[in-house]
Amino acid sequence: MLFWNAIFCFFVTFAKNVNVMKMVKSFLFYISVIALLLTSCSNCSNNENVVCNNDSPKNVVLMIGDGMGLAQVYSLLLVSENRTSFERFPYSGLAITRSFSNKVTDSAAAGTAIATGHKTRNHIIGMTADSIPVPSLLEILAEKGKKTGVVVTCYASHATPAAFLAHNVDRNKYEEITSEIVNREDLDLLIAGGRKYFNERKDNGDLIEVMRRSDWSVHDSLSQITDNEVRTAVIASRKNLPKAPDRGDFLPDATARALEILNRGENGFFLMVEGSQIDMACHKGDSTYLVEEMKDFDKTINVVLDFAENNENTLVIVAADHETGGLTIIDSDGKYTKTEFKFSTRSHTPVFVPVFAYGPGAENFSGIFDNTDIMKKILEIVR
Repeated sequence: MLFWNAIFCFFVTFAKNVNVMKMVKSFLFYISVIALLLTSCSNCSNNENVVCNNDSPKNVVLMIGDGMGLAQVYSLLLVSENRTSFERFPYSGLAITRSFSNKVTDSAAAGTAIATGHKTRNHIIGMTADSIPVPSLLEILAEKGKKTGVVVTCYASHATPAAFLAHNVDRNKYEEITSEIVNREDLDLLIAGGRKYFNERKDNGDLIEVMRRSDWSVHDSLSQITDNEVRTAVIASRKNLPKAPDRGDFLPDATARALEILNRGENGFFLMVEGSQIDMACHKGDSTYLVEEMKDFDKTINVVLDFAENNENTLVIVAADHETGGLTIIDSDGKYTKTEFKFSTRSHTPVFVPVFAYGPGAENFSGIFDNTDIMKKILEIVR
């Protein structure tokens, strides 16, 4: 830039005509902009941690660690001998989680904020604070012609998946929420638990049979999925799936299968994956349970990042709805020789939660922003 400043000073000194001066200033301005852009592109291409892609992503994978704060992420780093998935992301930020009604959000309001871009009251699903239904990111991207899917280890009608798939004033109306999920026409893949809300209902209905009479192929396990299904559902347990590691590699395997299935669409896809039981572990104050769930989520994120590396038109966002447990990692004896996990509450806290981004448009997820901005940023990128 010193070179351009010298040229500018030269013209200022010797040019007498005002119009010439205007032309010179404009010329130098545009040359400077071009130089900056070229420098930026050069830096981008030389930085292996930056994904250089100005195109709109074809695929979007949004991963949510329920209850996953910064300390939960660091708990994984403490027990990992190898590089974790979180360290593969070139961009990260912090999200504000408060709900419309409370400084401390619940999963329904937080999930709704991420899914719809609207703040709402605690316990409300997919609606504004005035109980007005609003479309979720899944619904909007389905309208753009993208395949859609949801993979979780809790039941399908739990708060986070429900925020993407339903609209209800009460997160606990599981049977109503399940009915709405079954009747969706814009959902192509569902892998979850919660079978009791499909076929052990108070109304004596069997929604699994309803699904099978339409165009759904409904299974009990991942191994039953075939390659010629129109819409795929795996309802793998009566309620939540077993905790990690008792369920094996269900979440990473289910996510890999979902990516394979959804990637067959010509217009790309949207997939939401939740590490559902990170939250459950922290509610219990169980650090062993937490670490196992974080390891499982780490494996799953690596599956998605590997896919994204081979499919460069894929945007991957890993976020959290809120922090659970008030987890701190302390040196209890004050000698800086060991670490110990301490939960200060069995509830949620209002602290920042991390957001990680990889792929085209990932740079938009740096800094501090509201959780409602996650959905808005994605829609700004996916044109």
